[in-house]
Amino acid sequence: MTTATGSRVPAEAAPRPDSRPHPRARLDWRLRFAALSLIWGFSFLLIKVGTHGYAPFQVTFGRLVFGTAVLAAAMAVKRERLPRGARTWGHLTVAAFLLNALPFSLFAYSELTIPSTLAGICNATSPLWGMALSLVALSEDRPTRVRVAGLGVGFLGVLTVLGAWQGFHGLDATGTAMALLASLSYPIGWIYVRRTLAGSGESHLSLTGAQLLLATVQLAVVTPVFTSVPTGFPVLPLLAIVALGALGTGLAVLLQYGLVAEVGPTTAQMVTYFIPVIATAAGVAVLGESLRWTTPVGAVIVLVGAALTQVPLKR
Repeated sequence: MTTATGSRVPAEAAPRPDSRPHPRARLDWRLRFAALSLIWGFSFLLIKVGTHGYAPFQVTFGRLVFGTAVLAAAMAVKRERLPRGARTWGHLTVAAFLLNALPFSLFAYSELTIPSTLAGICNATSPLWGMALSLVALSEDRPTRVRVAGLGVGFLGVLTVLGAWQGFHGLDATGTAMALLASLSYPIGWIYVRRTLAGSGESHLSLTGAQLLLATVQLAVVTPVFTSVPTGFPVLPLLAIVALGALGTGLAVLLQYGLVAEVGPTTAQMVTYFIPVIATAAGVAVLGESLRWTTPVGAVIVLVGAALTQVPLKR
């Protein structure tokens, strides 16, 4: 399934559905599913607003600070501890870079020159990249005709979104490449996590909290080097960064793993297909971004292809 706006969680790396009775009434999973879709769909709008007042690295750093704070609070409530062992922390450092620091920064930089709608659609290519990579890196993910067809359909959708037959006219190549590279970083990160941290014995909350903490440290080192201290603190972009971190990163992760634990990764990963729809609607309605016919048509083709790549293997 997806996490932090795009990465795909392998089933064995996610918590298993809990069959024990729950003493407290929970909000219906469908409502939480809808909330997660909205939060991640609006994340691209919040990134765009944040970059109106702050440098991309500052947006990413703020996002990670507030996201880590939410995870730290959740760990304190559940009395969870950070993972132990230098080897685990070493693997988490790599995961933090591939799953958080790098893609978050790339999306922030990309939205300096491309619409948030396009960034949201580029994010939807993550399952396509993941499927292509898993065929090479994971022996258990063997190709099938349906999955290979899904890859072909999905990348045809990408070319449609970009208007390839028009020579990519009107698109910023650098910004688009950054958004696509960000979506590629997610499955690379999860393949690494699957190979190094699956079955570590640590809770998902502990691992994720440590991962976000390490990503925050990475941005704390990089941000002062490449940016200067803001001369002012615009309120609206600052609020967008707070919401992006606390909701789009911290709360979203908690909702995500709660859904995986309750309904399983197959159902929970369907949130992937709502994110570009919401991102496009938010960009057009709130930010007034223009929308060519190739964008929604290509997005639909991308989502069909992504769905085909997720068709389970027949046992």
